[in-house]
Amino acid sequence: MNVEVVVVGGGIAGAACAYFLAEHTSVVLLEGEEAYGYHTTGRSAALFSEYFGNRAVRLLTAASRAFFDTPPSGFTAEPLLSPRGVIALASAEDVETGRFDEALDSGRDARIAAYEISLDDARAMCPILAPHDYVRAIARPSVRDIDVDALHQGFLRGVRARGGKTIVGRRVNALQREAGGWRVTTGDGAQYLARRIVNAAGAWADELATLAGAAPIGLVPKRRTLALVEAAAHAPNREVASSWPMVTDIVDSFYFKPESGKLMVSPSDETPSTPCDAQPEELDVATAIDRLESVTTWRVGRVSHKWAGLRSVVADETPVLGEAPDAPGFFWAAALGGFGIQTAPAVGRAVAAIVTGGKLPDDLCSNGGEALCEAAFSPARLMHMSDENLN
Repeated sequence: MNVEVVVVGGGIAGAACAYFLAEHTSVVLLEGEEAYGYHTTGRSAALFSEYFGNRAVRLLTAASRAFFDTPPSGFTAEPLLSPRGVIALASAEDVETGRFDEALDSGRDARIAAYEISLDDARAMCPILAPHDYVRAIARPSVRDIDVDALHQGFLRGVRARGGKTIVGRRVNALQREAGGWRVTTGDGAQYLARRIVNAAGAWADELATLAGAAPIGLVPKRRTLALVEAAAHAPNREVASSWPMVTDIVDSFYFKPESGKLMVSPSDETPSTPCDAQPEELDVATAIDRLESVTTWRVGRVSHKWAGLRSVVADETPVLGEAPDAPGFFWAAALGGFGIQTAPAVGRAVAAIVTGGKLPDDLCSNGGEALCEAAFSPARLMHMSDENLN
């Protein structure tokens, strides 16, 4: 099959890139698993936060907000965002070291600025809180829950509606440079001739780059554990209100939020891993429960579900978007870390613009008059780093 662009990876990044590319050119999206978004996309905490990540990530998130607020006609029948909010607790050490002020300052440029609240205010917002080891708190009011499935399926439907193809069960096992493009071969022997490749292979993105003869970017997959827990029968305040905010701390050592009448909890672990079908470790689940119980009056009776996903990052924890300097026609859409879902609309637009026009749109990564140049995301920025620094 001849096609202009093959996108490798059917998670949220690949789906978003294919969606925006299909508006301009012919696209085939190849997913190696038997379901789209099987790994990281389907295992997310599903949060949209303009307070999250470094400056580059926050600008990508802000650039995605309009899509989430007003998706294209027919994209989804349900709202993509719903209210949540976040409370971030600070210890005396956080205050003494300046981490509290830094966290407060970094949240001032969100659409609704972060602001300090009292611990009594925090308890009023989430009545099970008993933050004995904390002295101050920050409210992050514009945080929203994301309907990840609606977003992901909207992108995939949109690819097909625009004439593109999406195919599961086609794992790429060979990439060969040919005159004018690439020959893509999958495990079942299918072949595609494409002018360009978009590498949205998630934790496997460096492995795909090796197939293409491109230098790896030092991608490090990190395991993140989550669990859905129910209250013990004897516990006070057993009822969970869906309106409670997410609760975390300044140093991101845990978080919890309401989910389906239960609490979703995480120890915010970031354990380096090989690319794999990530599974939760019992110690990480126990750590999440211990941290939940240390900051609330809630007592866990049963773990009803537990899972883990991989958040893949590079040394500077900034997404890698753009053409490989050593493999013309091979484009990165990788290293989205824990930011992939909330930045997907901007990432998809950015990659589509670079692939088809060679540069980012002027409006894409600007916020409050500040523009973020393409070089901030280019894979070329990583070429000068040593293997030691990348890993």
